[in-house]
Amino acid sequence: MGRFKVKKQDTFIDMTPMSDVMVLLLTFFMLTATFVKEEPVKVNTPGSVSEVKIPTTNLLTIFVEKNGKVFLSLDSPAAMAKTADQLNTDQKATVIGDVSTFAQVPMFGTPLNQVNSWLALEDRNGYLAKNPAAGIPCDSVSDELKVWVTAASEALGDDKLKIAIKADKHTSYKVIKNVMKSLRDIDKNRYNLITSLAGAVINRMLWQNK
Repeated sequence: MGRFKVKKQDTFIDMTPMSDVMVLLLTFFMLTATFVKEEPVKVNTPGSVSEVKIPTTNLLTIFVEKNGKVFLSLDSPAAMAKTADQLNTDQKATVIGDVSTFAQVPMFGTPLNQVNSWLALEDRNGYLAKNPAAGIPCDSVSDELKVWVTAASEALGDDKLKIAIKADKHTSYKVIKNVMKSLRDIDKNRYNLITSLAGAVINRMLWQNK
């Protein structure tokens, strides 16, 4: 007697609903994603055990690289443009001539009298990263950091502006102290310190004891 064979049937799965879900998820992530700006100057932050989230809007970030040079960045082109216009108004001069170009840079940091010549360069990021003359003056001789922070505060609103300091773990504490003094002089006593969680205890001790 022959064996009874069950006829095999192909299973058909309609993937159309799944593709719709994938498109919706992709659209959601594209609309809600926060793009990280390129940082021309690399800063290796010290470690910390804190996990406080840094604000993402109306944020002014003060970068301090390992050699002590100070740079600034704002979170959006609109904030950059408003700050540039306010700075020109405060200084009663065209410190920044090409505001539209300035609004698109990811980071800036030159003396005020060199901003326009820096904006005219093709490799602006390379200048910030490699030129010894780059950096915003922040010392007893010339403290232009206060000028920039004041302009940003007036442009974006004193109650809305958030400040964060991102300093290299090898930066001298003297430089960090100058930055904090500049902020204190203009009554900016609340700010975040950007750190990393890797090597928290060791890196934090090295940074504090310099």
